[in-house]
Amino acid sequence: MQLGKLFQFRESGEGSQKPFLDHLEDLRWMIIKMVVSLALGMIAGFVGRVPLTRLLQWPLATIDPDLPSRLQSFGVADPLTISFQLAFYAGIVLAFPFLLYFAAEFVLPALTTKERRVFYPTLAIGVGLFVGGVVFCFSVVLPKTLDYFYKDSHTMGWSPNWSVREYFAFVTQVTLSFGLAFELPVVVLALVRLGLLGQRTLRASRPYAVILIVILAAVITPTSDLLTLGLLAVPMLVLYEICIWCARFVERKQATPPAELES
Repeated sequence: MQLGKLFQFRESGEGSQKPFLDHLEDLRWMIIKMVVSLALGMIAGFVGRVPLTRLLQWPLATIDPDLPSRLQSFGVADPLTISFQLAFYAGIVLAFPFLLYFAAEFVLPALTTKERRVFYPTLAIGVGLFVGGVVFCFSVVLPKTLDYFYKDSHTMGWSPNWSVREYFAFVTQVTLSFGLAFELPVVVLALVRLGLLGQRTLRASRPYAVILIVILAAVITPTSDLLTLGLLAVPMLVLYEICIWCARFVERKQATPPAELES
């Protein structure tokens, strides 16, 4: 039933209808291409695990250049286990543009000719926002958050001896969370383009959106501190406001008669 609805949506564009088995074949190839691109990204991440590890230790080195060498390994197989974990997260980041493209490519038959013209710019915006979220987290959020936890441990009279397993799990999860959270404008604009949302709805829902964004930020961040929560929630709130203005622009463009657009 759900597959039938999905395939019915794919046929809502200007193209001719396809048999059900052809839809299944398209779905199968989409999954295969996603798995292959993710596997290649993981292989690249595993091959470059040494420079990747040093890169991920940079936010810690901003506090004290000697801190990366103080990370402790308590497991015999930690180097290999952590390398596989880092390769997985690196694979997601490296393969994300291709994953997004293959998923969107599956929906292309449902789009009209005019909608297909904005497909690639929208795809580029989605990739750019993801990369922007990752860079913002890595260059701004992580140094401030790690510095806060490091100094707070000294305030409590403790010596912060962090393990490599906990450190890399924290860094990768926070970074990936920011990258995915920055996809909010693409999701909202897609709903606006489909007629499911409008600028009036977005404006009227602003108080509820603030609450939902704070809850979402609290859920996807691996820590419960207010600093990390605020550093994720505030950019998402700014992106929500940008979405309102973008929705206004899209609605005005859709309401403009073709004759006025050509003149």
